[in-house]
Amino acid sequence: MATNPTFQLFSSSQGSGLGLGFLDSPEPALPPPPPPVEVLSSEVSSSTDFEVDKLTIGEITLLKGRVSTKEVFGLPNSDLVPGVYEGGLKLWEGSIDLVKALEKESQTGNLSFSGKRVLELGCGHALPGIYACLKGSDAVHFQDFNAEVLRCLTIPNLNANLSEKSSSVSVSETEVRFYAGEWSEVHQVLPLVNSDGETNKKGGYDIILMAETIYSISAQKSQYELIKRCLAYPDGAVYMAAKKYYFGVGGGTRQFLSMIEKDGALASTLVSQVTDGSSNVREVWKLSYK
Repeated sequence: MATNPTFQLFSSSQGSGLGLGFLDSPEPALPPPPPPVEVLSSEVSSSTDFEVDKLTIGEITLLKGRVSTKEVFGLPNSDLVPGVYEGGLKLWEGSIDLVKALEKESQTGNLSFSGKRVLELGCGHALPGIYACLKGSDAVHFQDFNAEVLRCLTIPNLNANLSEKSSSVSVSETEVRFYAGEWSEVHQVLPLVNSDGETNKKGGYDIILMAETIYSISAQKSQYELIKRCLAYPDGAVYMAAKKYYFGVGGGTRQFLSMIEKDGALASTLVSQVTDGSSNVREVWKLSYK
């Protein structure tokens, strides 16, 4: 397993020729976000055409739901519309990378989900959270920007996977709940964090999972503040999958880790790196308290 326990953004080997000036460019103003809400599992959409495909991730087989972006949002052929639809209906590469990394961490004894409270941020298809359910978590809570994504994709995909695995894996003890909202406001409805930002007596979430959520520079600070509100102290851990740079939108792991480094509350460790040539360099990082 590749590790880098003392990550520094501006190392001597990087120099100044990365051409990252665009990272500081302002982003256009976004519309007001929808209010944060809990979405009940009974609110699953019955009017949306939902189909599933089998997806093999290493030695794991999960189900990947398919729904139409046009049918749900009226947005044909769109990955995302900032502030309106944040790409939750598409299965992004980072979700698969994260499941692979979680499986490797579990196999090597570096990670156990048994009895843990888990939060998946920006869940979409929710494959990492589903993996956590199958590995014996006490609770897995799923968050996405859009309630429509939860109703039309996340809940049906979770149900399909758990039904598929029910004969071989007992998941009936896992509490699953669903929350929609923007990073700076969704803490108002999450059960393991108080509105003033202090974790309650339940201690926050033991594990936070997120894949392809740090593409927007303007949203990174509020997402990081949400993590600090929710992460159990002192042993909580965040597993984050993302691209090194999101060209054209400005975010990426280097930008996000720079902010964490300057804040000083969390340490970052590189868990895995994917350089398969199919896209920009992709990484999985673990964040934990110093």
